[in-house]
Amino acid sequence: MTTLNISIPENMRGWIDEQIKNGRYSSASDYLRDLVRADQRNKEELDNMLLKGIHSGPATLLDMKSLKVKAKSQLKAMQNKKS
Repeated sequence: MTTLNISIPENMRGWIDEQIKNGRYSSASDYLRDLVRADQRNKEELDNMLLKGIHSGPATLLDMKSLKVKAKSQLKAMQNKKS
């Protein structure tokens, strides 16, 4: 394993310390390793979504008027479910 020294603002250090205090992480290193792993997963997921989009075929033009009508209809349906 290798060592990395970083400088962060005091409030960020306080946040990390709170995460450790709450028992979520055992150390600042554990917290940072988790952040890097999450970032790696997010990048992989984004790359996969982009590739899926690229391979989905040619783009089509959107009819904004019908898109607005559909969005308003879906919003109304969601509001009715809440009522």
